[in-house]
Amino acid sequence: MWTSGRTAGAPLKILAHLGHCRLRTPWRRQPDGRQRRLCRLMSSSGPPWRLLFFGSDQFAVESLKLLTASRSPGEGIVESLEVVTLSGGVPVKRFAQQNHLQVHSWPPDIVDGQFDVGVVVSFGCLLHERLINKFPYGILNVHPSLLPRWRGPAPIFHTIMRGDTVTGVTVIQIRPHRFDVGPILNQELHLVPENCTADELGATLATKGAHLLIDTLTTLSDRMAHKREQGQMGATFAPKINTSMSWLVWEEQTCDQIGRLYRAIGSWIPLRTTWMGRTIKLLDFVGKCHISLRDQRRRPVPGSVSYQKESNTLAVSCKDGWVGFKAVLLKKRLTAADFHNGYLHRAAEGLFVSRKGGTEALGGSKNNALLP
Repeated sequence: MWTSGRTAGAPLKILAHLGHCRLRTPWRRQPDGRQRRLCRLMSSSGPPWRLLFFGSDQFAVESLKLLTASRSPGEGIVESLEVVTLSGGVPVKRFAQQNHLQVHSWPPDIVDGQFDVGVVVSFGCLLHERLINKFPYGILNVHPSLLPRWRGPAPIFHTIMRGDTVTGVTVIQIRPHRFDVGPILNQELHLVPENCTADELGATLATKGAHLLIDTLTTLSDRMAHKREQGQMGATFAPKINTSMSWLVWEEQTCDQIGRLYRAIGSWIPLRTTWMGRTIKLLDFVGKCHISLRDQRRRPVPGSVSYQKESNTLAVSCKDGWVGFKAVLLKKRLTAADFHNGYLHRAAEGLFVSRKGGTEALGGSKNNALLP
């Protein structure tokens, strides 16, 4: 792998060849192959870079957008930019096509000698060592957490679910065989706003990560010279979100935990419980409710449902209080009033029942061995 100090001690006869080319400008005359390689070698210790970008979703689009705006054959950060993405109409592919970037399908077969640096943002595929080694400056990855916390495919969701007050973005150099374990080149903290959703945090970190990537590419040689390895202390794993995480366990989860779960996954997967043996999806979460019971000495059974006519809300009892929802999905979407009138007031017992095994909602998968 070439390093930023690769010109040190170069023989004078090599330096003499530079008279045949002007760095970052068109050739004065067509050099032979050896002179071209030498000129490229001497000129590629800094930007502008020839980049190959790997990405798929909207988070990745923000970095690709800023790289596209940074293109310039002379003085920009990016000399050339091509894209590798997945099949289908993923956001990165649509953006690349709209902006006339050359798009390659995965896995690419066009890497040899054409690029200085690879950039991976929210791609989801493991890059093999033989591919990584084709880039003189390796492959960089923009990750939306303060690594080594929340390694894995869903760091933003777990940041919200766990109630982290501080997160950030990290640019690492990719290592083969494992995700998110490479040396850190750049990192920036971000305070998580109170009651922030995963969608809101993701949009903010996508923009912050894009700017951190540009900053890293601007000073890449220096960043690589001062990179630091990740330690295991504080390392946690962020598995993919799935439907099993959406099942509520009223006996075990507090109002705050249910609120964080909703803000983490609610826009992707509705929270779930069971009603009279049927799955019911809980929609439009409104947070903690203050319920006045007739008998204040009697603690409600977790899962108890109370219709609040004044606010048109279904209040449900959990471990330490009540949480409210404005609508549910049974056979179809029903407002709180609709559910009360059509189902709740007829039932012998107004109770949402936890589905056993739903405690995965708090900790992720059983592979989460690194969690504190």
